Amino acid sequence: MSREAAEHALRARADERDRISDDLLDLESHTTYRLLKGAALRGATERRWAGAQQSLAVLWSLHDAYRGVLREAERVRGERGRMGAERLARLTELLSGPSVVLRAATQPVERRSLLPQADERLTLDAAVSRMDAAFQEVTSALNDIDAVWNAVLPRLDAAEADLRRIRELEGELGEQAGVDAREPARLRTAVVRDPLGAAVAQDLDRLAKLLAGTRAELELAVTVRAEYARRRENLTAALDDVRSAESEARLAHGAVVVKIALPPQALPRGRVDALAAGLRTLDVSAEPWVRRARRLSALEDEIRTAAERARTTAKALYGLVGRRDELRGRLGAFQMTAARKGLAEDPDAVRLYERARTLLWTAPCDLTRAAAAVEDYRRALHGDTRRPG
Repeated sequence: MSREAAEHALRARADERDRISDDLLDLESHTTYRLLKGAALRGATERRWAGAQQSLAVLWSLHDAYRGVLREAERVRGERGRMGAERLARLTELLSGPSVVLRAATQPVERRSLLPQADERLTLDAAVSRMDAAFQEVTSALNDIDAVWNAVLPRLDAAEADLRRIRELEGELGEQAGVDAREPARLRTAVVRDPLGAAVAQDLDRLAKLLAGTRAELELAVTVRAEYARRRENLTAALDDVRSAESEARLAHGAVVVKIALPPQALPRGRVDALAAGLRTLDVSAEPWVRRARRLSALEDEIRTAAERARTTAKALYGLVGRRDELRGRLGAFQMTAARKGLAEDPDAVRLYERARTLLWTAPCDLTRAAAAVEDYRRALHGDTRRPG
């Protein structure tokens, strides 16, 4: 090397040394690294971290040797006097040659040999590459472990928060939900000690769902207990609404059945008595508030549905009379069409008209047959003798 090249190389190596030192300091201050150093690991994580620590030991050995070479190079450069060929040769050897000595690792006694173990000599570039490979192995292990902890531990925190809330609600209600408080702690121990090997995803999903559902039920129970009197009054009013709607459905059936032929199943079936009995049972129930809350919510839904069904039934029944009247109007319009086409006296047309008219003006009217008869009359007027379907 020339003096200028040696000076340049030494400055570059000094910058490189500072950067590597900063990276190693950052590694040692990394939260996960610090947690792992004192952790009681097991399983796949213990094996992975043991391998990373071996690489880390090699990294530090290389780093110490690497820094030693640079200190020696800086000492040679700093000597007084002219930078002669001998000093340049020494700098060239330190900066470009195999100057970094990696001492042979001490092996466990069962793996030792009585023959001398050769040290390894590396250039500065080779030493940096070897350190980088070891650094990447360590950070890869940290990243994999960190990814699991970042994904799972917040969910465990949330599960434990749900569990604490459940205990508060149980105390408020004086009831037990039967949730095993040991499960979150078991999962946390498993994922802290062996994040890479602990298969906790399904158990955590199940636990989170259970705790969230239990918390929601208990919160509903507390709300229902506080609002029970008001909601009971609302249910009583809602039952009156069902009673009125079912009465209207029965009146509709009575009014329509004399006009329209209805099947037996068209007779409206009342639900109000059974729903009222359900409310009375709920009033005297001694079961836990969690179950009473579920039953109250279910009863509210049933009462609302019963009222809607009764109103729909009444509307549908009255609609049948409207359908009959619509068919009567269509038949009259088709009769006018027959007159315009000169078919008013046609025997077949007259026969079909009379058949449809008889069905429509007979009480109770068979709407299915009457609709088919009107359609037959329309087809005959238009020259279409094909039966539909």
